[in-house]
Amino acid sequence: MAERVDVVVVGGGQAGLAVSHELTDLGIKHVVLERERVASSWRRRWESFCLVTPNWSINLPGGAYDGEDRDGYLPRDEIVTFVERYAQSFDAPVREGVDVTALEPRTDGEFVLRTSDGDLLARSVVVATGAYQRPHRPPASSALPPNVLQLDADDYRDPGSLPPGRVLVVGSGQTGCQIAEELHEAGREVVLSCGRAPWAPRRLGDRDIVWWAVETGFFDQPVSELPAPAARLAANVQNTGHDGGHDLNYRTLRAADITLVGHFIGADDHRVRFAPDLAECVAWGDDRYRELMALCHRCALERGLPMPDIPEPEPFDGAAPEELDLVDVGAVLFAGGFRSDYGSWIPMPDAFDELGFPVHREGASTVVPGLHFVGVHFLRTRKSSLLYGVGEDAAIVARQVSAQRQP
Repeated sequence: MAERVDVVVVGGGQAGLAVSHELTDLGIKHVVLERERVASSWRRRWESFCLVTPNWSINLPGGAYDGEDRDGYLPRDEIVTFVERYAQSFDAPVREGVDVTALEPRTDGEFVLRTSDGDLLARSVVVATGAYQRPHRPPASSALPPNVLQLDADDYRDPGSLPPGRVLVVGSGQTGCQIAEELHEAGREVVLSCGRAPWAPRRLGDRDIVWWAVETGFFDQPVSELPAPAARLAANVQNTGHDGGHDLNYRTLRAADITLVGHFIGADDHRVRFAPDLAECVAWGDDRYRELMALCHRCALERGLPMPDIPEPEPFDGAAPEELDLVDVGAVLFAGGFRSDYGSWIPMPDAFDELGFPVHREGASTVVPGLHFVGVHFLRTRKSSLLYGVGEDAAIVARQVSAQRQP
């Protein structure tokens, strides 16, 4: 017979654990199912990965950062250790190595979860499988010759793991820029295929840019204020916490002699083609920079803070190659972000919009009663999937689960 559990949380990363913490505080019995190990998404990051947000911004419920390097940026293995300690701190009821293969609603209002460890029945389910579920590749990538190594950012470990030759990185958000910089510093020749990505300085005045993002309300921007729903898929702000944190954007990469090109648009005859749109991509990012800097300027004025120096972006020459011969390219690395993958295991198409995001109100599905979501990028606000903001969403969803249990 199927095991009956009142509440099931699917996912043992920071989102699922934050929900578990809040459910525990409310006295609600539950289990957390994790198909690999706690913090598995962090474990899959490359060797030198570190946070882009400063350590002081780690603010899980009952688990704020308590180390000595508040202004530093935790490296990958320390992030994993932090999340593990967080789970242990309240004895989170995590079952590791349990893969949920399907979530199906029943006619009696409950759910059946098909798992690698047998079926479970639940009254409420919180899906917290993370913001990064399925790596995205441009459709034109299928035209690349099979003899050239192709991998997603999730599969990248370090420069030495790639075969000799130039490396083409497709995607220029945080991940693509950071990997391109690391490969270049390791002596590899790198070509970065660029898109529309925002950027910001690492520090503005004597504050980290994340401090400004918090204080200006930038992180609190709701989905309703985005120019279009598809803006949820936009790249994260170009920046890095590597080596103590420093500026990382198109201008710094070009200054380091990394070749910048436009959008990847196809391949044929062992040649890759790029759109002549590098200048437009840079201009788009500059406009986002100006918007954020305007928020910072207004914040400083309203609060009587010392006015930081906000320079205008330096001129940028948009000339760039439109073709690349693959003859000496050792690898093509795709860093074009991720897409949701709920549809592969939750057979409820009406519960998701055309982009695959949950149709919800404050994290609760408006289509399927008892189904909730946490940790989704831009679920409620810009900070919904961040270590800084996921706890806020987790508390809201936990209260909703508790309210639904009332007779």
